[in-house]
Amino acid sequence: NEKSVKEREMEMLRTIIWFIYFWWTAAIPYPTLKRANRLKEEGKNQEYADLVEACTRKWSLGLLKKAGVTVQVQGLEHVPKNEPVLFVSNHQGNFDIPILIGCIPKYKGFIAKVELEKIPIITTWMRHLQCVFMDRSNSRQSVKSIIEGANLLKSGHSMVVFPEGTRSMDGTMGEFKAGALKLATRAKVNIVPVTISGSGKIMEKGSWLIRPQKVSLTIHPLFSTESYKDKDTQKLAEDVETIIKRAL
Repeated sequence: NEKSVKEREMEMLRTIIWFIYFWWTAAIPYPTLKRANRLKEEGKNQEYADLVEACTRKWSLGLLKKAGVTVQVQGLEHVPKNEPVLFVSNHQGNFDIPILIGCIPKYKGFIAKVELEKIPIITTWMRHLQCVFMDRSNSRQSVKSIIEGANLLKSGHSMVVFPEGTRSMDGTMGEFKAGALKLATRAKVNIVPVTISGSGKIMEKGSWLIRPQKVSLTIHPLFSTESYKDKDTQKLAEDVETIIKRAL
């Protein structure tokens, strides 16, 4: 099977090039990091946010291009400019974070698994995005992470959460964990549901090989949380899950 051997070799070559590009471009913007730190120290919060958002967005789009990933985006008009929101998205693969950073033009952090905190350089950029690292194996720490994320939302900083808790094995959505939606009810902010379709095939679970892929990103209209209270978080999770699932 000569064709499949050649395809495998091309995948391996693309993967090697991508990882070289990943680390090289993550480390190069050191002067930008210094400038971001200076703006933060000087209290120039808007300039700081604009710089971090622009730099991480450019980097994420570069990663997608180098992987041969094209993203068809629908619903950009639903991204609010002047209010913090909780972006709630399904989770299909490792490329979901660069897809959301690169394709949704808004400064935002992520509720991310604690393992990402151990990756050098990357964790620095994630902290500039004001990400919150959650250890889901520790219930007490998980509650603290939800409170921290809610406080960031209250301060005016948008956040992203993947309520399934882990990426899908085959593209089908897992059940949403209601606790993740407490970020919105605690902070009294609205939700923007987001559907990602096709990203799991870029780097399949259990494999490091990168394959070109067409991905669909659907940004749904703003979902009001005003009528939901903490006790209705399960209903909120079910309603948002239904919206996201319809677009798969």
